[in-house]
Amino acid sequence: MQHISDQVKVGPHRAPNRSLFYALGYTKEELERPLVGVVSAYSEIVPGHQCLDKLARAVMDGVRLAGGTPVLVPAIGVCDGIAMGHPGMKYSLPSRELICDSTESMALAHCFDGMVLCPNCDKIVPGMVMAAARTNIPSIVCSGGPMLAGHVNGKPATLSKMFEAVGSYKAGLIDEEGLREFEENVCPGCGSCAGMYTANSMNCLCEAIGMALPGNGTIPAVYSARIQLAKHAGMKIMELIEKQVKPRDILTYPAFINALTTDMALGCSTNTVLHLLAIANEAGVDINLNTINEVSARVPNLCHLAPAGPTHMQDLYATGGVQAVMSQLAEAGLLNLDIPTVTGKTVGENVCGVRNRNPEAIRPLDNPYSQTGGLAILFGNIAKDGCVVKRSAVAPEMLVHTGPARVFNSEEEAIECIYGGKINPGDVVVIRYEGPKGGPGMREMLNPTSALAGMKLDKTVALITDGRFSGASRGASIGHVSPEAASGGLIRLVEEGDSITIDIPNYSIHLNVDDETLAKREAAFVAPPKKEVTGWLSRYARLVTSANTGAVMEK
Repeated sequence: MQHISDQVKVGPHRAPNRSLFYALGYTKEELERPLVGVVSAYSEIVPGHQCLDKLARAVMDGVRLAGGTPVLVPAIGVCDGIAMGHPGMKYSLPSRELICDSTESMALAHCFDGMVLCPNCDKIVPGMVMAAARTNIPSIVCSGGPMLAGHVNGKPATLSKMFEAVGSYKAGLIDEEGLREFEENVCPGCGSCAGMYTANSMNCLCEAIGMALPGNGTIPAVYSARIQLAKHAGMKIMELIEKQVKPRDILTYPAFINALTTDMALGCSTNTVLHLLAIANEAGVDINLNTINEVSARVPNLCHLAPAGPTHMQDLYATGGVQAVMSQLAEAGLLNLDIPTVTGKTVGENVCGVRNRNPEAIRPLDNPYSQTGGLAILFGNIAKDGCVVKRSAVAPEMLVHTGPARVFNSEEEAIECIYGGKINPGDVVVIRYEGPKGGPGMREMLNPTSALAGMKLDKTVALITDGRFSGASRGASIGHVSPEAASGGLIRLVEEGDSITIDIPNYSIHLNVDDETLAKREAAFVAPPKKEVTGWLSRYARLVTSANTGAVMEK
């Protein structure tokens, strides 16, 4: 069997290439085996990635056990929590494109026969999967795993509670000692933060879509089972190379529908909308916002993990993990069961016999949290091309809401007003010019949403933005408003005190201002001063597309 890597290893004319491999310490015997790129996002700045050095070594052990030659290569990763609430967050979503491009570059420049992708946190997972779809060489995802939940005052707590504690402190509900209690205890060690935030959402969906082995989304980072999973992923990639099973064989339309179905049942982050659209774009699969609502309408929400509820990733793992959720969905006829996965088995074979061990962590189909899925796409005059809300994390009394707009042209303006106690029950906070182009980079608004929750306003105040939200956000947090303000979206014409109606059950959002008034505002409109953008973000701002298409780059 010929291998892609033969292009850099075989024949007299490749003697110069081989000499460089020998310089690295590879032996003749190693060069006679397939070359497997082990793409690791290890660093000492991201808690979710601190453990990836050990994980990657275990993957490499698995590759060697199965007769391959592993080649460790790096990837970058931004810690969203550390980047949150300041200009550094502008780099988070754009870094997804850098990760995709650099993974493609390393794989194709060095002629890897396959890849094991070792990410863990928010943009790193989709960036690597996008690269797998783009290069279409045999690939498997092996993530670093979730952090264990911490404990504060005897109760489980994780990063979302930390951000909310800041709001509680600003509102005088806790003192400095109480704040410090959260600060020192919510993040007890390595791993992706312990709720159903974006990192864990994407790691779970890698299982659901068929690109990762069972357990990828839920085995805690510190468990030995995570190292065993990595060794199995290293062995499995050799089987995928031998059988030439490629990402686009797995990343088909039915697989994306399975991922969306599981997404709705789990109650995943709103960021999964951006990332699944972007992966589909690379795989050549037509998925759009209407597809997401169609799936949401027929799939019940079975899980309320933090921040929507009291359970955490270790609880989901203990009850059977993603496969237990998928098994229940399969029983209801909601999954495509005959499609391939990286296990070498079909979806149906993977979930056969898997049972839910705890109906409190994963509710049975006859007792869901709601008959509809965890996400909803809203449409209306203020979001002609759509916007997204994590419906499963919205209080029942906020599913339908009308209130006066409180308008801000940046996250900083909004947070200053919120911390100043100037937001009132019933208000609709509007934060604009934070979209993919306008930010640029589409910052997450976790600080504003957490401040509102910490001040006990999450059940009376809504927040609308052309930016996005962390998976740790809860409440009526409506993001990805498209078109964004910087691209001429109607959100730029909203004025202080305008009435806005949100109707999540009917997928609707509307600015209650007549067309004549809007036309007058349009004629008199003066855009705010442009933000100074330097470095590669200026290129990103020119080339990035709208959130409703996944905020991908123009071709």
